[in-house]
Amino acid sequence: MDIPSGFSPVPELEAPRDCPLCPRLVGFREALREEHPGWWNAPVPHFGDPEAWLAICGLAPGKQGANRTGRPFTGDFAGLLLYETLLKYGLAEGRFEARPDDGLKLKGVAILNSVKCVPPQNKPTPEEITTCTGAYFRPALAALPGVRILVALGRIAHDAAVRSAGGRLAAYPFGHLAEHVLPGGRILIDSYHCSRYNQNTNRLSAPMFEAVFEKALELGSSSRT
Repeated sequence: MDIPSGFSPVPELEAPRDCPLCPRLVGFREALREEHPGWWNAPVPHFGDPEAWLAICGLAPGKQGANRTGRPFTGDFAGLLLYETLLKYGLAEGRFEARPDDGLKLKGVAILNSVKCVPPQNKPTPEEITTCTGAYFRPALAALPGVRILVALGRIAHDAAVRSAGGRLAAYPFGHLAEHVLPGGRILIDSYHCSRYNQNTNRLSAPMFEAVFEKALELGSSSRT
């Protein structure tokens, strides 16, 4: 499978299909290729609008989600709430049918994962996070100059966004709906991750998640005036 034209907002900065940077993730990827040869099983490209004003910062591909389909938050439970919310607020157009060829397009939004390869048990190591953030996440953010607002889905994505801006984590405590002005002026909004676990345990509800994007739209509008 190849990345469709216009899929990634920063195609020149994408990881190669056989990225060698994290040995544990390489080993897991190779094992999955043998077990599921029809899956994507490669670093998952960023997704969205090259003119984005809003960047959604995720954690890593899910094994049967983005690692299978090749598109962030596509094919697993987390993507249902994310893409339904983006469609509701006019931040996407088309229909979300949980496959990368469903024609869904993001409007003013880019999705960037902190880690581009699926980790065993959905848990990347600190070294893997640091490596992938430096190699791909930070350069992608830098190549999207129109981005004014960041939404971090979970603490790991929050930490990656803060570090990428040159901030100290202690100065930017994570909390759902917390708002931070990062070095350089971008605004970071935190959200609990839209995982199945968080939704099933009611840590995150649809109204709570929608409130994050309502705030992003409000701040994005005010930053243009």
